[in-house]
Amino acid sequence: MIRIREISLPPEHNVAQLSYEAARLLRVSNSKIRGIRIVKRSVDARKKPDVRIVYTVDVKVDGNEAKILKQCGSKRAGIAPVSFYKPPRTNADPAHRPVVVGFGPAGMFAALILAQAGLRPLVLERGEDAQSRHEKVEQFFSTGQLDPKSNVQFGEGGAGTFSDGKLNTGVNNPRIGWILEQLVAAGAGEEILFDAKPHVGTDVLLNVVQNIRQRIVSLGGEVRFHAQVTELLEDNGCVTGLQINGQEMISCDRVVLAIGHSARDTFQTLYDMGISMEAKPFSMGVRIEHLQEKVNEAQYGKNDPVLPPADYKLVKHLEDETVYTFCMCPGGYVVAAASEEGRLVTNGMSYSDRAGQNANAALLVTLNPKDFPFEGPLGGVQWQRDIEEAAYRMGGKNYHAPAQRVGDFLNNKPSQGPGKVKPTYRPGVTWCDLHEVLPSKITDALEKAIPMLDQNLSGFADADAVLTAPETRSSSPVRIVRSEDKQAVSLKGLYPAGEGAGYAGGIMSAAIDGILCAEALMQTLEG
Repeated sequence: MIRIREISLPPEHNVAQLSYEAARLLRVSNSKIRGIRIVKRSVDARKKPDVRIVYTVDVKVDGNEAKILKQCGSKRAGIAPVSFYKPPRTNADPAHRPVVVGFGPAGMFAALILAQAGLRPLVLERGEDAQSRHEKVEQFFSTGQLDPKSNVQFGEGGAGTFSDGKLNTGVNNPRIGWILEQLVAAGAGEEILFDAKPHVGTDVLLNVVQNIRQRIVSLGGEVRFHAQVTELLEDNGCVTGLQINGQEMISCDRVVLAIGHSARDTFQTLYDMGISMEAKPFSMGVRIEHLQEKVNEAQYGKNDPVLPPADYKLVKHLEDETVYTFCMCPGGYVVAAASEEGRLVTNGMSYSDRAGQNANAALLVTLNPKDFPFEGPLGGVQWQRDIEEAAYRMGGKNYHAPAQRVGDFLNNKPSQGPGKVKPTYRPGVTWCDLHEVLPSKITDALEKAIPMLDQNLSGFADADAVLTAPETRSSSPVRIVRSEDKQAVSLKGLYPAGEGAGYAGGIMSAAIDGILCAEALMQTLEG
C-alpha cells in the first residue's frame, strides 16, 4: 500500500475525485487504482472562505510500488507504515477473577482486554445500565428531580456518554486504532476511524456502550449495576477483597479502580484507609454558548451546509493562569450534570448530527493546589463542592443554573434575560451576576481572557453569548499515587486507572489508561 498525504478537495467532492487525485499524484492511470482507504480526513479553513477537505489515504495500485513512488517523485507519497495493536493473551488461571470498579471508558476497556484474555472479569458499576440511566437523566433534565445513583456522572459508559463522545486526544499510542475499531464494531460510525476530530454522539453512544458490555459478557465477564464499592479489604499491604453496598463481601486480589472523577465518596473512603493520594492541578469555569451559524462564519468565512458544524479550540496564557476552551460541542447543548443533591454542575454534549442551534464549550481556568482554599489531598474536591452549592442556591435550589450574558459579565452587572443566544440548559436558567457564584480567581481570569480570545475567534466576546455556571468536573482534582507497574504505591493489587485516578483527561486517554492497567495486571499473573 502507498500512503498519500495532503490531498485537498472542495467540500462538494465525491469518492471518485479522491481516487482520481491519488492517481494523478502517482502519475498512473485511474484504472490502476485497485483500492483506496481513508486514513485521515480534516477541514482546512486557513484560506477562508475557500475551505478545503484534506485527506491522507492508503492506495492499492497495480504495479511495483517502489517503482511507482520513484516515478512520481512526490514527497507526499511513501510506503504505508504498518502499525497495529494486538491485545495480550495469557494462560494463567488465577484463584480469583480480576475485578474492575467502574464502567466508564477506563473500566470498560480494561474489562474488554481482560475478557478477551479469558480472565472473566467482574465489573462493578455503582450506577444503572445505559437505557435506565438515560431515562433518569431525561427525567432530571425535564423536572429537576435528581437521582444521586443514576445521572450524567454515574452509570454505564461513565460521564463521557453524555458529553458528545469526542475521541480526539493529544496522546500518541498504538492502542488508539484498536479502541476505535472496537467502537465501530459496537455501532459507532466508521468515520471515527479517520476523522481528525472524531466523535460518536451521545445518542449513538448509548447503544455502543451496551454492545461493548454484551461483548464482555459473551467472553465470560460479568457486569453488575447498582454495585457501589464501599470498602477495600486488605491484609499486609495487599488487596484481599471488596465490600459492595455496605453489605456483600467479594474476595479478590487484583482490582482495576476506574471510579471516574466524580466518585467523591470513594475518594473519601480511600483517603480514610490511608491510600496514598495527592491534590493535583485541574480546571474550573463556565460553559459558553454562541449561535452555531456565527461560529461557522468565523471559522469558515461562510455558512455552507456541505461543511460540518465548525468547532474551535482556544487558549490564552495569562500571568498566573491559563484560560482555555475544552470539550467544545458544535450544534450541542449545555446539560445538567449534578451527581449530589444540593450541588449544581454543568457539562456539554452533542448528538451525532450536531444539528442544534447553539455551539457550546467549557471555558476554564487552570488551578493549582496552591490556589485551593482548602488543604490536603481532597482540598480540590471541597472547593468544587463549595462552588456547586453556591450555584445551586443562586439558581433557586431547583437545579436551574446561574447564567449571564457575556456583555453583562464583562460590565459587572446582573443579566435580566437572554439576547439573541437562547440558553439550552435544562431544566432552566436563573439570570444573575456570576461574580456572586464563582470565586474571583476564576472571574478575574475570565474577564481578562474573553476579549483576548475574541481576537482569535471573531464573535467569541459577543455581548449576547451566554455563560452558564459552573463547569467544575472537567477533570479530577485528585491523583491516586501509583508506581511504574500501575499499582497503588500503598496497596498491592490495586490499579488506579483513568480520569478518577488522575491519569487521563478524556474518553480516549481514559480508555488507553484502562488498557495499560489491564496489561500491567496480566503481567503479574505471568510471574
